[in-house]
Amino acid sequence: MQDLGHVYLGHVFHVSGAPSLAEAPAHLVSLPQGALVTTAQGTIAWVGRAADLPTDFVSLPVTDTRGGFILPGFVDTHIHFPQTYSTDASGGGQLLEWLDNCVFPAETRLQNEEFAIAIAREFTRRRVMAGTTSALVFGSAFPGAQDALFAESERAGLRLVSGRGIQTVGPDSARALLTSEGTAIDLVQEEISRWHAHDTGDSRTALLQVAIVPRFSLSVTTKTLTALGELYDEVRGDGVYFHSHLNEDNRAGTGEIDVVKSMYQVEHYLDTYDGRFLPGSAMGGSSLLGRRSILAHAVHCADDELMRLAETGSSIAHCPTSQQFLGSGTMPWTRTTNFGVNVALGSDVGAGDEWLMSRVLNDAFKVHRSEPGDQGLSLSPAALLFTATLAGARALDMEERYGNLDVGKDADFLLIDPDKWEPLASVLAHGIRADDAATATDQTLFALLMALREPAIIGVFVRGRRVSTP
Repeated sequence: MQDLGHVYLGHVFHVSGAPSLAEAPAHLVSLPQGALVTTAQGTIAWVGRAADLPTDFVSLPVTDTRGGFILPGFVDTHIHFPQTYSTDASGGGQLLEWLDNCVFPAETRLQNEEFAIAIAREFTRRRVMAGTTSALVFGSAFPGAQDALFAESERAGLRLVSGRGIQTVGPDSARALLTSEGTAIDLVQEEISRWHAHDTGDSRTALLQVAIVPRFSLSVTTKTLTALGELYDEVRGDGVYFHSHLNEDNRAGTGEIDVVKSMYQVEHYLDTYDGRFLPGSAMGGSSLLGRRSILAHAVHCADDELMRLAETGSSIAHCPTSQQFLGSGTMPWTRTTNFGVNVALGSDVGAGDEWLMSRVLNDAFKVHRSEPGDQGLSLSPAALLFTATLAGARALDMEERYGNLDVGKDADFLLIDPDKWEPLASVLAHGIRADDAATATDQTLFALLMALREPAIIGVFVRGRRVSTP
């Protein structure tokens, strides 16, 4: 018999298999008296009703959540490491003004090595507190700060995909963040060599991976994009990611989208990432889109852009919390997902002020209920859980490794004790539940996701190992 590790008892919730968003409700697994068995190698050996626990596992050590819950680890597909201390920063205006007044000055502070180490530890600690086992992290411009981020993540045992924020042009407030095109490419290559699949040597199994991350099209030039495309052609096969922002601020004339179109003279914002960054959307280089390409926001996409994202297998990191804070609008859920684009979830800390993915789900549920006309919808509890877990793993092209609690996957999961957060315990204990079992299941999961707070997360595990805090 294989050397097996541990049994965890609790109410198990996850979206099993490899469903589409529409299929998520049919794949929702709810085991009120459930058991999760992990191996000594950190994979999932068995999941089912505790009463049906196979005899091979009955002698294993047991952790009983005593009325608590077991969920897959949360996946955050867009969060800014240098903005750890910038949540709710007040700078006036919308995106471009906020960057100029708040973000660029804040990110400049990470050139100080001691400060960079301190913020890396705080960032990692907050991830653990929020149960974010995997994250796509928009990194610092400064290599020393990136080294601190990767080192702290490795020490904690978390999954991390990150890349230094690339800026070759920008305003005076961003001066310290800027490099030449040549230096930008050199620094990205060095980061890939140093940290990509650093822990295992294989991007299919690594906890630590690297992304190519230009801040957005306004922070680079056609020369930069040409060089990034050439570099990505070289490293795409090694599993390196691409990550940036797309279609966030649509103010007429002065917003991000119109400025991008004017500066590049392209038809669509997405064209600049698709190698079509010359006037008239003519080809100027290689596309940066693909299965490991994730674009944050995508609030104001044209049909052609959504079609292209779906065609290339690129994903959207949906950030409803920050979109409200910056007044960017609401990504149209039904229209976007109907094109077949994979939509995952992003906290977008620091424009987003919520680290906990279930709090971002809370905002997602509210904003999409309030979409105008017949676009408004009530996202199902299964769709919400899917978006914060399996869709994120899919966006990161790691669905075979994590995202749910299927047997054989890595044991990335959370233990939740409602008694550690009294408001959660109260709504679970006293809320109205339907007589119909399926409806009651949805009501319980919805209450759990809407009322969950960090104190109730009592265990965070990656590959079966309890994650430690810095």
